[in-house]
Amino acid sequence: MTVQIEQSEGKRTVRLAERLAFSASFQPIFDEGMTLVDETAAYLDGDGRRAARTISKGASTLYAAESMRLTTRLMQIASWLLLQRAANQGDMSRAQVEAEKVKVKLDGVGSGVDSPFYADLPEDFRSLVDRAIMLERRIALLDREIYGRPDEEEAGNPVAEQIDLLRTAFGR
Repeated sequence: MTVQIEQSEGKRTVRLAERLAFSASFQPIFDEGMTLVDETAAYLDGDGRRAARTISKGASTLYAAESMRLTTRLMQIASWLLLQRAANQGDMSRAQVEAEKVKVKLDGVGSGVDSPFYADLPEDFRSLVDRAIMLERRIALLDREIYGRPDEEEAGNPVAEQIDLLRTAFGR
């Protein structure tokens, strides 16, 4: 979300998401993300390990895959949050954050929620997965608001995507 502010020299755009990420208002989302990382680690090492032994083979396979996706998703979220905190505290400049941020992927790692075995997974586990997906979406939205999209002019352009594939295939 952006807002136009009138100034004597003209208009200036203020990005509210950027203000959030680089202000004290950032702390609640940071705490939420890090708490979710801790909760997930504790669950997977304790109750989750025990619960995984009691589910069907199909659900067990999905549980293993979804556990990997969950931990990957949470590590990406934690990386993004830590970068924003470093910038917020003055430990990194915005340019440094942008340079490091390219390593963070917030575009989703897929999910097994559409699997017929998903309902067979432990309820606590499904709750962690759902919360992580929702948090990832919120952070991805914040990220787009703050930094924009890479190659915005080509994003979603199927012709440009095909041309890029052809260039890659033919080495041009």
